[in-house]
Amino acid sequence: MVLHKLADFDPNYHEHFQGNDIKGLGVYTDVGHEKIGTISDVLVDEEGHFRYLIVDLGFWIFGKKVLLPVGRSRIDYDANRVYALGMTREQAEDLPKFEEGRTLDYDYEEQVRGVYRDTKYSAKPVEASTPTYTRETYTYEHEPSLYSLNQQDHPTLRLYEERLIAKKRREKTGEVAIGKHVESETARVSVPIEKEHVVIERVTPEDAGRVVSANEANFREGEVARVEIYEETPEISKEAVLREEVRVKKVVEQETVETQDTVRREELDVNAPNLPVEER
Repeated sequence: MVLHKLADFDPNYHEHFQGNDIKGLGVYTDVGHEKIGTISDVLVDEEGHFRYLIVDLGFWIFGKKVLLPVGRSRIDYDANRVYALGMTREQAEDLPKFEEGRTLDYDYEEQVRGVYRDTKYSAKPVEASTPTYTRETYTYEHEPSLYSLNQQDHPTLRLYEERLIAKKRREKTGEVAIGKHVESETARVSVPIEKEHVVIERVTPEDAGRVVSANEANFREGEVARVEIYEETPEISKEAVLREEVRVKKVVEQETVETQDTVRREELDVNAPNLPVEER
């Protein structure tokens, strides 16, 4: 697990402390409130989580810097102090010295953790158990008593906000009824028909004036020539034919509609003038 100094991870880290600097805060024992040193720097992981405070023990143990896991610290913003929970001179002397520029590997951190796990010191010991991790699988979450920021020593203020939740409700907006009805209309059709009529022509024969015999001249009354006359009349009948088919189906159209409402959100008000306050 790679750790970085605070300024190397975020050169603008001061902005998260309202312009103040966590470096330089005095470190005190939680029993007797004896000053044991000052914070010279902070080590954070790849995600920016605080893991260790680098404590310069100063004249308490001259020339020695040690690592204080954040879970074993308590920040008092009112007093502008950091308390090292359970820290004693004996424990500080047993801690491996932190050297600038040294690569913090698993073995070195295990030396540090071993001192804080030791039950002979007055601090709350880490519960002894069979390790469920290896060098390759260890994470800081395995030991929350060393690395978690607890509610008692690092108070948490929860901020809430409202948000809009979009749901859909299917409701009937109408009904389309499709049926049939019969309409009557007068249809017209043209039918060509034939009608017969008699034409009587009177013509003068070419041999008009010719003298005929008494036998040829047959003067008889009552002689009638009959000619039959026909005409056509239309006969209309009806037949049903398929005109068209009507197919009924539904289609779904999608559209995006926007709605709005007033939502509330809680914002944090920090009143700590000239005090080092960190916001993550």
